[in-house]
Amino acid sequence: MDQATDFHDILYRVEAGVATLTLNRPRYRNAQGYNMLDELDRAFARAAADRDVRVVVVRGAGGHFSSGHDLGTAEDAAYKAALGANPGIEFYDQFKRYNLDLLLRWRDFPKPTIAMVEGYCIYAGWMLAACCDLVFAAEDAQFLPTFLEYMSVPWDIGIRRAKEVCFEARFLPAAEAQAYGLVNRVLPAADLERETYAYAARVCEQTPEQLRFLKIQMNKAQDMQGFTRALEDSYGDFIAMSYLPGVRETRRVEGGRRMTAVDLALRGRRGERPGLTAEPLADQRVL
Repeated sequence: MDQATDFHDILYRVEAGVATLTLNRPRYRNAQGYNMLDELDRAFARAAADRDVRVVVVRGAGGHFSSGHDLGTAEDAAYKAALGANPGIEFYDQFKRYNLDLLLRWRDFPKPTIAMVEGYCIYAGWMLAACCDLVFAAEDAQFLPTFLEYMSVPWDIGIRRAKEVCFEARFLPAAEAQAYGLVNRVLPAADLERETYAYAARVCEQTPEQLRFLKIQMNKAQDMQGFTRALEDSYGDFIAMSYLPGVRETRRVEGGRRMTAVDLALRGRRGERPGLTAEPLADQRVL
């Protein structure tokens, strides 16, 4: 087993042809800061260059896939400051790198990728899962989309479903996400890891050439429908929305900040919104 030690916010392990990239900020339910994303990109590059790696599994530590974007931890603020992007075009290029360009690169990663999702998969968590080829989810997984920088949601679950869910700001339980097409398989939490890696082992039996060209053809079919160009265009709308005067997309909560629509979705899970029934999975603070 090969285990890299030169990462901080992720874990990297290779065993039996499968590279595992684990988001490793359980304190923040794996909120994605720029350092984590840079480390993920280096890990993907390492897996691509390793001839022994046939499949990549992406997962989260501590029972959650990802609570979304890092909205202001001290570590992420320091890392961003050290990057030194000036206001204007440098900031634009930096923001686009971390919120669109990397996701498109990972979507076109030359080997099969599987997102193994437990617990919360919110906003940037959705983005990361959606750019993977397959999504295997625990029965208790909860998915929350919105108008994302990597706006694959209409492609992931269909346009009318995307409108319905995003307009309302509510979580999709794993079974519903599977019914709409985002998730491939829903499994009991106790079986998720075993079944995900058993599937990955079967994929490893294919030749690298077969796997590569299968993926090329699948992604080409999607791009013939305009996928990548649509996401590039949508990103421009996201930037325009972000700079509208008076727009406030976050609110203060105990211990940090939370996206306003995430707060609405959490209130729905607690049964605090009309017509939405409280769910048994306990609420947890997320960034």
